[in-house]
Amino acid sequence: MALSGVFDGIEGAYPRALHRPLGFRDEDFAKPLIGIANSWAETTPGHLHLRDLAAWVKAGVVAAGAMPVEFNTVAVCDGIAQGPGMHAILPLRDVIAASVELMARAHRFDGLVLLGSCDKIVPGMLMAAAQLDLPALFVTGGPMAPGRVGGREIILSDVKEGMGRLKSGLISEAEFHAIESAACPGPGACGFMGTANTMACVVEALGLSLPGCATLPAQAAERRELCEASGRAIVALVRQGVAARAMLTRPGFENAIRVVSAIGGSTNATLHIPAIGRAAGVEVSLDLFDALSRGTPLIGRFRPASTFTVSDLHAAGGVPAVLKILLPLLHGHLPTVGGQTVAERAAAATVGRADVLRPLADPLALEGGIAILRGNLAPRGAVVKQSAVAPAMLRHTGPARVCESEEEARDLLAAHAVRPGDVLVIRNEGPAGGPGMRELSIPAAMLVGMGLGESVAMLTDGRFSGATRGPCIGHVAPEAAVGGPIAAVQDGDQIAIDIPDRQVNLLVSEHELACRLAGWRPRPPATTGGFLGLYRRLVGQADEGATLG
Repeated sequence: MALSGVFDGIEGAYPRALHRPLGFRDEDFAKPLIGIANSWAETTPGHLHLRDLAAWVKAGVVAAGAMPVEFNTVAVCDGIAQGPGMHAILPLRDVIAASVELMARAHRFDGLVLLGSCDKIVPGMLMAAAQLDLPALFVTGGPMAPGRVGGREIILSDVKEGMGRLKSGLISEAEFHAIESAACPGPGACGFMGTANTMACVVEALGLSLPGCATLPAQAAERRELCEASGRAIVALVRQGVAARAMLTRPGFENAIRVVSAIGGSTNATLHIPAIGRAAGVEVSLDLFDALSRGTPLIGRFRPASTFTVSDLHAAGGVPAVLKILLPLLHGHLPTVGGQTVAERAAAATVGRADVLRPLADPLALEGGIAILRGNLAPRGAVVKQSAVAPAMLRHTGPARVCESEEEARDLLAAHAVRPGDVLVIRNEGPAGGPGMRELSIPAAMLVGMGLGESVAMLTDGRFSGATRGPCIGHVAPEAAVGGPIAAVQDGDQIAIDIPDRQVNLLVSEHELACRLAGWRPRPPATTGGFLGLYRRLVGQADEGATLG
């Protein structure tokens, strides 16, 4: 029966009447009411196929004796929003979370299936599921197939790096156009280990999707059965009374962080997992990320840090295979939405390709992909994807080249004004200062494309993509806009970066740094009105997930 009571008694006549045009009959009002939160849109290829997936999920819900009702939330694409549009992207995570949460509260669903693919949608939906604590199950849309140019696999990150190669004269206009044209051959999340695929793996590691969902290619024939099975599974969860927070526990988040660390996942996980934890009432700190990454070997490396795509990860067994390898380090007793424990999922898995996923005894590196740095430039922490940094750049000292925005950095790079050995500092791009903590993946990719990826470091209070490689240190907290030490850096200052020792420091005296900060004045905000103005006033710092309130 509908557990929420929305259809009960004389008071339920109004909602019953309004559901009849939706196809409900008298007998349907006694069935569980399942909300299908779908981020289908024509604005991004990551979500273009989700309408079909939702139809299959609904068929599974009906077959299990419940009633599905589908609604939409917005879907945005970080790639399309690069530059000015990026100010809106991280704020939309919280809008998506609120839209799903408020819709579910208003219509009093008994359970939720959440369909999403891209960078901010899946984290926003996870925040909503944590806040609601209803029975919830995710169907992530899967990775996009790679394209091909001249026999070589091409994915979207090749376009970003191609921009730098074109500007440096390393490729022709025709070659660049061929890369651009082949990079996105169909629907699905971009095929590198960016935020979209990282967060899909987080969902599965938490036990909130069925086995294999995170890495199953977007257009794989098996998606129909996976979706129908997901529809049946959510009804079972409702009848058993198993809600989302059964999976969203401290041990569950630890499992997810170990998976992210082991496969070189996106640094944006250090923003999203703490935000989800906060919604679930569980504190997840940057120190936890660093401790777990130090104790989790790197068993897989994916593009752009290697030649393997997320489709290769699926061929190797996907997240279940990762769980199988990592099981000695995991909390195996935890539940999943399919009814198995994490250990039971791991036991049923097969590691299909030893070249893609390495055993614990013979990893790619002894530490995982994420490192948290501290020092006088980042007292509350900064984040780097150490698995994507060349060994020669794990320790680096050089002069600062200071930019007050992403646009200044792009101009500096285009003018070939950044030299080997420099530390490119981009500030006023934090959660409040941007506003919106823009992703600076294009300047980072331009560096690589210009041949500077192993000689120039980047440091910012903004963030980077999982598609970024090289010594790119982001999430510096406190940010410049609130008077963090990064606001005091001057051109030519020496900056010392030591990733193995987790340090990032401005090489000036404490007295000099204090004097500079005492004389600091905030820049006038670029945005004062609308939602971004509200966001700028309310958003927290990156080390706490950049959440509102």
